[in-house]
Amino acid sequence: MAVNEGSPGSPGTRKRPRIGLALGGGVARGWAHIGALRALRRYGVEPDVIAGSSVGALVGGTYLAGRMSALEDWARKLTRLKIVSYLDLKLSNGGLIGGNHLVAEMMRHIGDVRIENLPTPFVAVTTNLSTGHEVWLREGPMVEAMRASFSLPGVFPPMKIDNQWLVDGALVNPVPVSVCRALGCQMVIAVNLSGDIIGKARKPGCQVPTAAGFDLLALLEAPQPHYVPPPSALNALTRRIFRRDYEGPSMFGVMVSSFNIITDRITRSRLAGEPPDVHIVPRLGHIGLLEFDRAEETIAEGEAAVERMLPDLCDALSVFSGGCKDTNWG
Repeated sequence: MAVNEGSPGSPGTRKRPRIGLALGGGVARGWAHIGALRALRRYGVEPDVIAGSSVGALVGGTYLAGRMSALEDWARKLTRLKIVSYLDLKLSNGGLIGGNHLVAEMMRHIGDVRIENLPTPFVAVTTNLSTGHEVWLREGPMVEAMRASFSLPGVFPPMKIDNQWLVDGALVNPVPVSVCRALGCQMVIAVNLSGDIIGKARKPGCQVPTAAGFDLLALLEAPQPHYVPPPSALNALTRRIFRRDYEGPSMFGVMVSSFNIITDRITRSRLAGEPPDVHIVPRLGHIGLLEFDRAEETIAEGEAAVERMLPDLCDALSVFSGGCKDTNWG
């Protein structure tokens, strides 16, 4: 089934189930969603609904806006120095990182696209910071919804939308299968970025969990072109946050790794009660949460994870539509 990138979800002429795609959170591991989406399209599987939490909302929304090629090109060109240049460190607005540089980059690539104007229903999952309730963003500016969905507590400040302070959707629904079900999907495909974390998130022989995946403080303190360091007082606090003065994780490492453990456990619980019909789990435990510069291998693993699940995909399509002969399995 040939579909242009700008119009994913085209119904075609065949009888098939309404397919939902649930894209999970996972920070830098989220580039795997790019590979998974490309592989699913290659085999003729196009979602009728996409729901994303955190980085899943970022990639899913970009895909539906027809800008995934631009996102992939940008991701493949990222270096660790470029990553640091996007970290506008601030401590006065509810997070370590202001996020303004990232939002500016997102606006440059995506523009003022609105969710309600997308060709396919899209939901960005967020969490109400006051009530703890799950909030689904189904209309409004795309970039604003993405930014709210990946507002990792303590790292990015919360976003105020419709008089609600919103943070990362992975706090309550890391892989939003339930959203796809609620929107009438008979068949749900989930891409879970947390399934390969426990036991593989450490370097061999080391008991310290991988947070950033590299020495973030060394890069923050190194002279860099086009990068203005924060004021001296903030420099001192930054060193305290990111420095490891003993054989253990930094304050930042403890915070981010703890959030990762929490979302992993929530993911297991929610998927046990709301299992997808096809569960795609890229093997990403060795990727640090801030290693955005490893896009090439992360994207490739997203594709490989889909390839490993082709028998399950075909079986599910057989059950729901009487066969998978209309997909490009060759």
